Amino acid sequence: MGLKELKYTIYVDAKPEQVWRIYTDAEATRAIFFGSELRSTFEVGAPYEYVGPGVDGGETVHVYGEVLAYEPYRFLSFTEHAGPSYREDHAKWKTRVSMTLETVGNTTKVTIVNDEWPDDHPSYASTQESWPMMLSNIKSYVETGKALDFGW
Repeated sequence: MGLKELKYTIYVDAKPEQVWRIYTDAEATRAIFFGSELRSTFEVGAPYEYVGPGVDGGETVHVYGEVLAYEPYRFLSFTEHAGPSYREDHAKWKTRVSMTLETVGNTTKVTIVNDEWPDDHPSYASTQESWPMMLSNIKSYVETGKALDFGW
């Protein structure tokens, strides 16, 4: 049956195009995702990976997977695995992440659903804590141009 889906919604004082930039602009991606940049062609079926400083140096693959859907400024979905430096059996632990952007007045509603969790996924608890931090970071960066300082 798997673990319960993780679902988060925030509202950002920006247009969907500005929020979307976080996933396509290397500078924005590095600011939001702790120095990592997202590498992908974004074609359905294409691989993606977040690569940046970490335990393996400057080229650590933190997260990787496959693009499932890509509709600019509206919807992005992909499979997700922790990088090889985090778990020896990383390929076994796959989830799905979907992001939906909707215009609400002069804001953008951002909904993240992280689902398809296998039973006993070793990253479930830490992911529950990290999504609110990531979404707060996105909101701060889009609205102020500054990422949050979590002290890491």
